[in-house]
Amino acid sequence: MAIDIQTATPADKPILRNLMELYLYDFSEFDGADPEPDGLYGYPYLDLYWVEETRHPFLIRKDGKLAGFVLVMRYNYLSGEPDCWVIAEFFVLRKYRSSGVGEFVAQQVFDRFPGDWQVAQIAENGSATIFWRKVIQRYTGGKF
Repeated sequence: MAIDIQTATPADKPILRNLMELYLYDFSEFDGADPEPDGLYGYPYLDLYWVEETRHPFLIRKDGKLAGFVLVMRYNYLSGEPDCWVIAEFFVLRKYRSSGVGEFVAQQVFDRFPGDWQVAQIAENGSATIFWRKVIQRYTGGKF
């Protein structure tokens, strides 16, 4: 199984925007969001990932095929300061979930951006909480 995490370039923005719609559709189960009148959910921060140096967009590929994305940024949800790394958004296509793709990607991203991290989930998304607790436990050996 070959998993690649590629920095998304400006030319990749339409791909990431399309994947974002799938993510937001899945997420609407938890946040109750409805699509806009044009049928899209939209993500107002996406363009910032190519203009702010504290934001980093990545595409995930498994065996050469699109498998998801991860958006990383430098921000502290508690203080509002840019003093730690954050998984802003994390999406793995359903067909690749429970196959190790998500955990591999998370570990690679943690390695790529050393330092303090915050990883948050909304309470309604219990599967995300289970996933992140397992991943962080394994990555840190329980020291978090």
